[in-house]
Amino acid sequence: MKLPISSLLALSVLLAPSALTAAGVVNLFGWSEYVPQAVLDGFTAETGIKVNFETFASNEELLSKLVAGGGAYDLVQPSDYAAEVMIRRQMLAPLDPAKLPNLKNIDPALMRLPHDPAGAYTVPYMTGTVGIVVNTGKVHEPIRGYRDIFQPKFQNRLVVLNDSRELVTWALYAQGLAANDVTPANLAKVRPLLAEWVKLVKVFDSDSPKTALLNGDVDIGVVWSGEAAILWTQDRKFQYVLPAEGAHQFVDVLAIPAKAKNRDEAHAFINYILRPEVSRLISAAFPYTNPNLAARKLLTPEELANPASYPKGGRLETFRDIGKTATVIDKLVTDLKSAL
Repeated sequence: MKLPISSLLALSVLLAPSALTAAGVVNLFGWSEYVPQAVLDGFTAETGIKVNFETFASNEELLSKLVAGGGAYDLVQPSDYAAEVMIRRQMLAPLDPAKLPNLKNIDPALMRLPHDPAGAYTVPYMTGTVGIVVNTGKVHEPIRGYRDIFQPKFQNRLVVLNDSRELVTWALYAQGLAANDVTPANLAKVRPLLAEWVKLVKVFDSDSPKTALLNGDVDIGVVWSGEAAILWTQDRKFQYVLPAEGAHQFVDVLAIPAKAKNRDEAHAFINYILRPEVSRLISAAFPYTNPNLAARKLLTPEELANPASYPKGGRLETFRDIGKTATVIDKLVTDLKSAL
């Protein structure tokens, strides 16, 4: 359940001691609407450390700003494949495990993934999937995968993420290919399919795809699981489906840039986030899959039963860095959209 910010703030005050144990600042660069204000306020109330929170809208924006002025931020929140790029380019500082005793709360299955195989640079913040939301009040036939929804009969009834790589990934899955198998030959193979699919979409929206579904503008969406979880909480007619062909699992992480000036403060913030009661606040506001196993024990049975927050089964893959091919994908999708 997405609690009102006022309720979250009240709860954070209860969690935060009044005595200030430190002073300083941490400059956080993260996804918009992904860190509750209550968490930021609770951290400052407890430690005296001020949090300057700036947001980005894409991993590409994050990377470009870090390249331009990496010393401006003490803590960043990339997705897994962006963190992989940053580690390879030596843009991140190794974490000090001694300063992160709450790291023990993280699900071991989400540690040491391909983007950070040594688990030396990143800490999982939140994970989730990209799947299909169906308004079962309007759509009565079984929906199992991408080919079920990208049909002429559903033209102008679809909202999908405005994300080129996601679109290409769905087409790859529909052709029996893997998410990261983005060779020139495979892109040529999926292009005709994508050309037909983009004609069917009414709304491209990565920021709030749930809005078009809630408003009744569309009946089916391919969306972030957190958006789907909010829809399900508001009305059980919105059912979440992990596509049978395969689905993208993302792991958004916290990491410290190599040029960060306030590393101790950044470690303190990460460790604070890893507390079960604090991580639970994040799940209340943004109901993705919480990687903090201790925090999951604090969730309600209804929250744990949310099929979008904690989906069962499914073939899941994380994205890997694909280098300059990302630009090729962007051009491919842009060209197809411009032809509409």
